[in-house]
Amino acid sequence: MVTSARREAPHEKGRPHMSFWDIVWFIVIFFAFAAYLMVLFSVVADLFRDPGVSGFGKAIWIICLIFFSFITLIVYLIVRGRGMNERSMASYAKARQEQDDYVRTVAGSAGSPADQIAKAKELLDSGAITAEEFAAIKQKALA
Repeated sequence: MVTSARREAPHEKGRPHMSFWDIVWFIVIFFAFAAYLMVLFSVVADLFRDPGVSGFGKAIWIICLIFFSFITLIVYLIVRGRGMNERSMASYAKARQEQDDYVRTVAGSAGSPADQIAKAKELLDSGAITAEEFAAIKQKALA
């Protein structure tokens, strides 16, 4: 009995063979899938952030996103894209205002220079600070 002396290629021994273009295609597909997920989560977050949509409307959008995801995303972005941007900007502006208010309360906003000098004068009159410290506070307030 004669056996064939055929050599197997390295990819036939159980290791998958991927060419350069297979890797490039994988990267493109992975990027497209990651972008799809980002848009999907953005739409779902906007949908639940919008108080103008009823619970029934939200349920319909979610059901459509589950069964007809790609076309529903496109329709949502076309129909509600401008409002989505406005709600996002309002949310960022509100968060920024709250952060600024918090920083002002923590920093103990001293007020106007006249207020700072008046407070320093009260401290000077009560004897809590010296005349040199009063002059330094006054100079700092006027700077």
